[in-house]
Amino acid sequence: MTRKLFGTDGVRGTANIEPMTAETSMRLGMAAGHYFTRGTHRHTVVIGKDTRLSGYMLEPALTAGFTSVGMDVVLLGPLPTPAVAMLTRSMRADLGVMISASHNSYEDNGIKLFGPDGFKLSDETEAEIEACMENGLSAHRVAPSALGRARRLDDAIGRYIEYTKNTFPRGRRLDGLKIVVDCANGAAYKVAPTVLWELGAEVVPVGVHPDGFNINRDCGSLSTDAMKSQVVAHGAHLGLALDGDADRLVLCDEHGQSVDGDQVMALIANAWHEKGTLKGDAVVATVMSNLGLERFLSARGLSLHRTNVGDRYVLERMRRDGFNLGGEQSGHVILSDYSTTGDGLVAAVQVLAARVGSGRPASEVLRLFQPLPQLLKNIRVKDGQAGAVLEEVRVKKAIALAEETLSGTGRVLIRKSGTEPLIRVMAEGEDEHRIGEVVDDIIETIRVAAGA
Repeated sequence: MTRKLFGTDGVRGTANIEPMTAETSMRLGMAAGHYFTRGTHRHTVVIGKDTRLSGYMLEPALTAGFTSVGMDVVLLGPLPTPAVAMLTRSMRADLGVMISASHNSYEDNGIKLFGPDGFKLSDETEAEIEACMENGLSAHRVAPSALGRARRLDDAIGRYIEYTKNTFPRGRRLDGLKIVVDCANGAAYKVAPTVLWELGAEVVPVGVHPDGFNINRDCGSLSTDAMKSQVVAHGAHLGLALDGDADRLVLCDEHGQSVDGDQVMALIANAWHEKGTLKGDAVVATVMSNLGLERFLSARGLSLHRTNVGDRYVLERMRRDGFNLGGEQSGHVILSDYSTTGDGLVAAVQVLAARVGSGRPASEVLRLFQPLPQLLKNIRVKDGQAGAVLEEVRVKKAIALAEETLSGTGRVLIRKSGTEPLIRVMAEGEDEHRIGEVVDDIIETIRVAAGA
């Protein structure tokens, strides 16, 4: 069974254009509500959102769909994605929904679904929900007396704040630390500054004035200049930047120098390994994580297991093999002892715990390895052409030659984009000039083979 509506991370698109319309959202609510109505108990769904204007359209549409099939709705308001996952489990809800397009601009929006265990739905479950939408929904409407009710949970923010604070080591405080926190004018604009302040830090907030349009605009984890400049201007000890739904974290040190997800995973892995709490003596990351991370872990007797790009694939591997730390270079960090999905704020708390415990500046604590030079270039091809181009003999030869050139000193990664008609060519190695030549040679071969 294939999926058409759901992508790699829920349903996503431009607001008020299919599939991100009120009509489709209501039908999705009906189908998902029916799918998760099992047993005779009163069924409940929790719904959170970020700060996009279109959330005011999609939230009531989903609510109408869920209540029409007899499911009660608990509205959480603006709250990070991991908070929705946590509250789904905590409140023993049958389903959780997050309305967000993550790091995208305000024009886009998305719908992510979580099962009663707080984990994102499997491909198979999403396909079954789509099938339910296509096979007619009128039969699933309940009688007037069985309609669901909707209510707001007034203390949702407080619950998540306390949950996050409890992941910080007992007996420690952030007293004396000045921290810049960039909330991207998104879902964490209230909770992130509050958590850090209540743990004792002096907080310099950035991106905490959402207006429905400015989410991720010149701020957040994909636009870190605002965070860096404020760290330098205020003489802060470090900076934290979240994305629109706060499941991603990027940092900078006291000098305003960037720190990515690979360095965060190295820091947490090292700290947990020393405490004996790193399960399986391993970290799960994607094929995009830097070779420097792999070498750093290997030198400490730890392993790096790689997956396809996407935090859902990282989590699948973690759950399958019992690991408790994984993530992406882009800043998704999954700490399964605490969360069922990437949680930028919980990851930040773990980083701050290591900073406080060491007593050293962030520039030393946050850089445990020297990344190898890494270069990524994209080449656009015709729709549906990427697979055939990569099977061309000349392209395979160019890739094999590149792998031979970097053998022992680096690696090559070529993959199709999952969302656009692009082929992504990445190489990393010890010689920056050589990896540039390798990438350009492969790009040119693909260009000729594709007739681009």
